[in-house]
Amino acid sequence: MTSVRTHRYAVDAGDVDTMLERRGNLLDGIRSANPAFAGATLIRLDDGSYLDIWSWNSAEDMQRASQAAAEVPLVGATMSLTSDHTSIDGEVLDQR
Repeated sequence: MTSVRTHRYAVDAGDVDTMLERRGNLLDGIRSANPAFAGATLIRLDDGSYLDIWSWNSAEDMQRASQAAAEVPLVGATMSLTSDHTSIDGEVLDQR
């Protein structure tokens, strides 16, 4: 069953373009290294914060990738542009 990790964070207005570029490069790298990565959706909320929803084929695949993320330089470089970061994991029960 698909598992997701939802990140919520803020980005300074002057850093949004850089964050989007780094995030795109990061996702390309994760996708090539992790065939169980199903995709990501970035949403800008009305309050200016972002929801970044990453999908994985299973909770186990998501946990393995999360543990390996500390070794990926683009993770730190991308996250350095965010503030007020929180994340929560879940399992997709219904998607239409």
